[in-house]
Amino acid sequence: MRPLKVLTPTFLLALGVLSVGLDCSPSQACTRFLWNNNKLGVFVARTMDWPESTQPVLTVFPRGLARDGGKVGPEIIVKDNPARWTSKYGSLVTTIYGIGTIDGLNEKGLGIHMLYLNATDFGPRDISRPAVHAGLWAQYLLDNTSTVDEALKALEAIQIVMVEAHGHKANIHMAIEDVTGDSAIVEYIGGKPVVHHGRQFQIMTNDPTYDQQLELLKQHDFSHPSSDTPLPGNVRATDRFQRVAYYAAILPDPKNEREAVASSLAIVRNVSVPFGAPYKGFGIYNTEYRTVSNLTQQRYYFELTTSPNVIWADLNKFDLAPGSPVRSLNPDNIDLSGDVSDKFQKLERSPF
Repeated sequence: MRPLKVLTPTFLLALGVLSVGLDCSPSQACTRFLWNNNKLGVFVARTMDWPESTQPVLTVFPRGLARDGGKVGPEIIVKDNPARWTSKYGSLVTTIYGIGTIDGLNEKGLGIHMLYLNATDFGPRDISRPAVHAGLWAQYLLDNTSTVDEALKALEAIQIVMVEAHGHKANIHMAIEDVTGDSAIVEYIGGKPVVHHGRQFQIMTNDPTYDQQLELLKQHDFSHPSSDTPLPGNVRATDRFQRVAYYAAILPDPKNEREAVASSLAIVRNVSVPFGAPYKGFGIYNTEYRTVSNLTQQRYYFELTTSPNVIWADLNKFDLAPGSPVRSLNPDNIDLSGDVSDKFQKLERSPF
């Protein structure tokens, strides 16, 4: 068993997507912002940036579901020693292309977010370790763990393996946080897992690797932000990382959940990619949706950029007992608004 390499520097401190049927360019985007230093609760927001619909579906999984970490839909991609498990916790997630989880939280207040990282290298297959393909990486942790510490420990027992579909790979890294405000960024570089673990790791975008992003951030002084503070303004991952750091430093404490969610959305809207924004080597690559997870109260907010309304669901309102149905909701509906917990429909079978 190979231990995780954990880095915990004291200075202040992304989403890539499961690449299925799309070209994997190093200029893919997405941003994650964790707000764990306010007096109200723990909130985390993210953007999903992609040139076409990733077919996002909000999905509620109960406890007691059997999973196979070696299968993508009906296709077996890990023949030797795939990880198999039964979900211990219920979760509310956003799926991608119907074959994996890209974002979400579980009933214990653990949040997971997958972002693109071109530098990702999961290394060669080690058949002595149970394998979980990258598309189920997030769901494996939501199903089995309740804290960041537990999640990092669980990763030591498995091997994450690359997913390939239509000739494309899932180059992704992961942000994890829990209801205490603990946080971790997990990247696989040169075949080895590298973890940045600590509450200070609030921001995540894409390439370069996280240690390099932190070094670039140290070149700026955002300790006393003002309207005269110069900010990078492009849609590059480094620019978005630094803009989040600036705006996060000046957020006022929220008086209620409504203000907390609005503040979180204000941050990620500021670093969203507008329609028509150019990406070198890729073309147009705009933000498809934004989410906010209230880990303290297990509520999940979703904003599709082509719809006029923010919607949300309360995980506490769902029956998560073993044997309960999987439920889902297609958010691509401009008639949806506000609390949509009662709009989820039963599925005959789990998508994965």
